[in-house]
Amino acid sequence: MSNLRPLPNLIFASRWLQLPLYLGLILAQAVYVFHFWVELVHLIEAAFGNKEALNILITSTGYIAKDMNGVPLPPALNETLIMLVVLGLIDVVMISNLLIMVIVGGYETFVSRMNLEGHPDQPEWLSHVNASVLKVKLATAIIGISSIHLLKTFINAQSYSTHVVMWQTIIHAVFLLSALAIAYTDRLLHPASSASDAH
Repeated sequence: MSNLRPLPNLIFASRWLQLPLYLGLILAQAVYVFHFWVELVHLIEAAFGNKEALNILITSTGYIAKDMNGVPLPPALNETLIMLVVLGLIDVVMISNLLIMVIVGGYETFVSRMNLEGHPDQPEWLSHVNASVLKVKLATAIIGISSIHLLKTFINAQSYSTHVVMWQTIIHAVFLLSALAIAYTDRLLHPASSASDAH
């Protein structure tokens, strides 16, 4: 049996092949930070009357202001456009939070311990993270992101067809049901740990 030891060691060491994947997600996180600040700068510039920044925001959100008769109005930074841009920024933050959960939780669960016990900045959820807990938290985060997208669609419903709105609502409902199924399955498989995680 001792002759087989190098093979299990090699298989166990193969977990480090995931390291470039997590480093890649960190780079993706940096792209999201850059995108967030670009959108925020455009919003601030539009608030000070920059027409080019306003047009960029209108293009990125797909928002077209219309009067009661459905006639397009001149481009303007109104409350609806501001709300759509801010929801877009919140969307970026929530996706960034999802990335952090995948990077930190995934590395801790599948690659190597970070030994953060006692660290003042250790995330509360990381102290009892495992593959099952991580799966439930990721499902919840995806529902939050889907909710933001659906809210943006409802606010800007005039720019979408009924077919698109209906399918976005159905997809969001499927995400919600999937998360409930994952949480319920986790509770059945690990009743004690699920009860402690709820507290």
